[in-house]
Amino acid sequence: MKKSAIAALVGAIIIFIWQSLSNTVLDLHRSAVAYTPRQDTIMSFLNEQLNEDGRYFMPTLPKDASLEQYEQLTEKAQGKPWAIISYHKAMDYNMTMSLIRTFLTDIIVVWLLCWILMKIPNRSFSAIFIACLGTGLLVFLNAPYTSFIWYKDPGIGAYLIDALASWGLCGLWLGKYLKKA
Repeated sequence: MKKSAIAALVGAIIIFIWQSLSNTVLDLHRSAVAYTPRQDTIMSFLNEQLNEDGRYFMPTLPKDASLEQYEQLTEKAQGKPWAIISYHKAMDYNMTMSLIRTFLTDIIVVWLLCWILMKIPNRSFSAIFIACLGTGLLVFLNAPYTSFIWYKDPGIGAYLIDALASWGLCGLWLGKYLKKA
């Protein structure tokens, strides 16, 4: 238990550091938060139009619309502009709590992987490293890439780099620390 706790803590630190670098110094996610000089006008308009926090997909229909209405909308919207808006009435930017929650999440996911890895009877460096890269690929394919398929979320390349780099670096650590001698 102590070995997997140390492995998870150090692995989480490695992933957390990569995440920090990716979003700051390396600025890999810039395309996911593009700037427009018209932001004040757009925000003013959104504040007048939207009453509650939410993610809005446009064009769409109300939840109770018929299949026929959805088919008509799909045909009408083909080849025309569309948008996804994540809207919040008030910014609540708590850097400390966001960092703490991210780090705790990193600890949990690395600990879960360590728990699985520790079940392998003859753990080698390469098996652990490849399992970590596979984990990164699973994380990427399951969330950011699946969303990209449907919604063309910007910055998909950065998410792939993040998944492979962070889990690859973590795999170097775990491969060395958890391998059976």
